[in-house]
Amino acid sequence: VQLQASGGGSVQAGGSLRFSCAASGGTLRGYAVAWSRQAPGMDRNFVSAIHRMGGYQYYADSVKGRFTVSIDNAKKTVYLEMNSLRPEDTAVYYCAAGSSVIMSSLQSHSAYAHWGQGTQVTVSS
Repeated sequence: VQLQASGGGSVQAGGSLRFSCAASGGTLRGYAVAWSRQAPGMDRNFVSAIHRMGGYQYYADSVKGRFTVSIDNAKKTVYLEMNSLRPEDTAVYYCAAGSSVIMSSLQSHSAYAHWGQGTQVTVSS
């Protein structure tokens, strides 16, 4: 499975962006899919994850109520809708997928075998 991420960009605080993560070379059915981000000089941290295609959903406290992850199985695409963006959301965002991710490893980068390219999001105040 290859992942192609798109949808980054620059926006003012309070604005919205939507990320897409499209899979090719296979399906995402049965996979856990996650979004992670890395700000300059910071560790990469998980933003959101879905376990087993629509089951349990995880959101970092910093994005709860503002970010929403969704899946279009027919299009083999995962979306991350980001609203009420803040300057602290500025980072490079990555999507990831894994077929063998267990619940306890949902926020473990090493559990995901497939990664999309990073996409920059810049939020200005």
